[in-house]
Amino acid sequence: VMKNLVKDGVSGLVVCGSVGENTSLSTDEKLQIIEVAKDAAGGKIPVIAGVAEFTTAFAQKMAKEAERVGVDGIMVMPALVYSSKPHETAAHFRSVASATDLPIMVYNNPPIYKNDVTPDILATLTDCDNIVCFKDSSGDTRRFIDLRNTVGDRFVLFAGLDDVVVESIAVGAEGWISGMSNAFPREGETLFRLARQQRYEEAMALYRWFMPLLHLDARPDLVQCIKLCEELLGRGSAITRPPRLALEGETRQQVVAIVEQALATRPTLPDVGL
Repeated sequence: VMKNLVKDGVSGLVVCGSVGENTSLSTDEKLQIIEVAKDAAGGKIPVIAGVAEFTTAFAQKMAKEAERVGVDGIMVMPALVYSSKPHETAAHFRSVASATDLPIMVYNNPPIYKNDVTPDILATLTDCDNIVCFKDSSGDTRRFIDLRNTVGDRFVLFAGLDDVVVESIAVGAEGWISGMSNAFPREGETLFRLARQQRYEEAMALYRWFMPLLHLDARPDLVQCIKLCEELLGRGSAITRPPRLALEGETRQQVVAIVEQALATRPTLPDVGL
């Protein structure tokens, strides 16, 4: 699966994130996945590992393990389950950063992880030299402008929610960590490059075609939706670990219909250097 993503021209691999079902994996499994990703990347593109743990101490330990096996960076979520106060959220990221020399991406996904890493919180972390990136999946593209106004260009900003990616890039995102690009990597990479190159007429044509698929990334059952798309495209398996259960009945058929429509109207992609 990952070797095919590399072959299709993705700019990097992020493993053990939301779609990667981080919280359903044991530590040993996470480390095995990182090793597989490193092998697939072959040193050609960076490998970033997600760190999503229940306590700060567990997150520090996982960061050290990821550094030991040789990832290029880590993407750190807030501590899980507990809805922390702003100063506690900041302290979590600061403590994880102190445990490793790896570059760190702070990951904000309030709908999933129930903690909102606001621009004000991020501003308190500017003195942490190895916190270098911020991924926002709040869906509020105003955040990117607020962040620039608050911290300037201190952090590299990444779009995290698929169905607002072009808007996010237009207002300051320099990268995109995409769920649906697991199933449609060339389309995802092309859309990103078109938007970054400000080729908006071409980007919007592709975006309109892509949008029904990208909306699946914004649903509570995004993991099942994206993995079903991967299976339908022959790029992976729809299997998820409980408590996530496979899509069934009308819900499954809706996703199948979206994929079938996308394949029936799949566009010829503009040249972006892939």
